Amino acid sequence: MHIVVTGTAGFIGSHTAIELSRRGHKVTGIDSFDDFLYSAEIKKKNHQQVQESIGDSYQFHTADITDATAMESIISSDVDVVIHLAALAGVRPSLTDPSRYISTNLRGTTNILEAMRKNGVKRLACASSSSVYGSKGTSGALGDVQAFREDDPCLTPASPYAATKRSAELICSSYRDLFGIGISNLRFFTVYGPRQRPDMAINKFFRWIEAGQPLTMFGDGSSRRDYTYIDDIVAGTVASAERVRPGSFNTYNLGGTQTTGLKELIEKIEKVMGKQAIIKKMPMQPGDVPITFADITNAKRDLDYMPTTPIDDGLEKYWQWVNGSVSA
Repeated sequence: MHIVVTGTAGFIGSHTAIELSRRGHKVTGIDSFDDFLYSAEIKKKNHQQVQESIGDSYQFHTADITDATAMESIISSDVDVVIHLAALAGVRPSLTDPSRYISTNLRGTTNILEAMRKNGVKRLACASSSSVYGSKGTSGALGDVQAFREDDPCLTPASPYAATKRSAELICSSYRDLFGIGISNLRFFTVYGPRQRPDMAINKFFRWIEAGQPLTMFGDGSSRRDYTYIDDIVAGTVASAERVRPGSFNTYNLGGTQTTGLKELIEKIEKVMGKQAIIKKMPMQPGDVPITFADITNAKRDLDYMPTTPIDDGLEKYWQWVNGSVSA
């Protein structure tokens, strides 16, 4: 299949593009090398790895998803599937610049859908986020919350970022209803692993501990996340792209199916590194939620999705990559 992937110079996009090629698909990549959250140089390195891994068959376009004309040109009639991963991510930055998130995440997604509609492309796998579920727990204790199910109405997103992701889901749903575009709506749960964004907690924690710098812990350490290793996310994403059908709309949680407390996570990282963290406690931040926890029943049924990397193994793999003992 010919698959267009937006955001191929990003963390998830670079891994996804390489896996698609490994599975025999023709890959066309799109990225703008935006430096809003972190240096474009990191994205350029990711892009280089994708080019080296795929080779001459890799087609790439430097373009912004907010450019409707460019999207219509790239997502041409010979494309079979689009995997839409490009977005402005991050809960906390969205509180200070919500307009930019609305422009990129909503207008950008609409441009992708419009290009597909105009060129007769009928299959889309679109990245969403566990953030759409909002605050499901009250204290962060696992016993206070059931696993998040895809049929939750998701009416209380806790940040502008989460709201844009939920809104994009609804826009996708309308394009299925109006134009028959098949949608796999993918809710990612706290992805980590090699090439993880430097603004993400696990990346920062490893760097701060290694440098002997204080590690900022927001709250009392009881907040919990369903950390999901990149290989598992990629497996679910690729399966969803290969199996989505025109006229369908299915939402899938792609998570690790277990939660890890923030304090527990720090202790696990300390164990992997063999070095103790210097912890600086700070109040919980606006937009943060106490817990994320994925119910993957639908993904198991439709995508044969089953995460294979427990948090301890994933942290060890990440540390090996940081040290250069394994390649990503």
